[in-house]
Amino acid sequence: MKMEVIRQVFTFVILCIVQVLVLNHVNLFGCATPLLYIYFIMSFRRDYPKWGIMLWSFCLGLSVDIFSNTPGVAASSATFLGFVQPFIFSLFVQRDSPDDMRPGIGTLGMARYVYFTLICVLVFNLLFFTLEAFSFFSWLQWLRNIGGSTVLTALLILAFESVRKG
Repeated sequence: MKMEVIRQVFTFVILCIVQVLVLNHVNLFGCATPLLYIYFIMSFRRDYPKWGIMLWSFCLGLSVDIFSNTPGVAASSATFLGFVQPFIFSLFVQRDSPDDMRPGIGTLGMARYVYFTLICVLVFNLLFFTLEAFSFFSWLQWLRNIGGSTVLTALLILAFESVRKG
């Protein structure tokens, strides 16, 4: 149990640092920003307490907000993803699967994990860019940001997951 908490804190810190120092400065084609830190929220096991997922998610989002000058946008989006992650994950696992199952390519299979990743990233980006824009006057740019960031983040998460498990 202690090793799991140490691993989570280490992952939390590394993803937060990578997001703030490197990935926040990447903006492909003016619309695609990779948001790799949501991988942390997506990787909670099946039997993890929901309040714990939401607390970790809020702390991660708040940490990114503090260093990225996005007041509350990442915290609220991450907390919402932490709220819906167990429900999205339950859509892709079988009922007789173990309670301590973690989402991953090895446990879900490639196709299910790709769908799980796309849904989680799309939910997060939809809320993130809606709160960031806070208006629908430039809805075309809003759609480009959501689409570009979803594709880029999902590809980055899938690459990270395949390297991590490989």
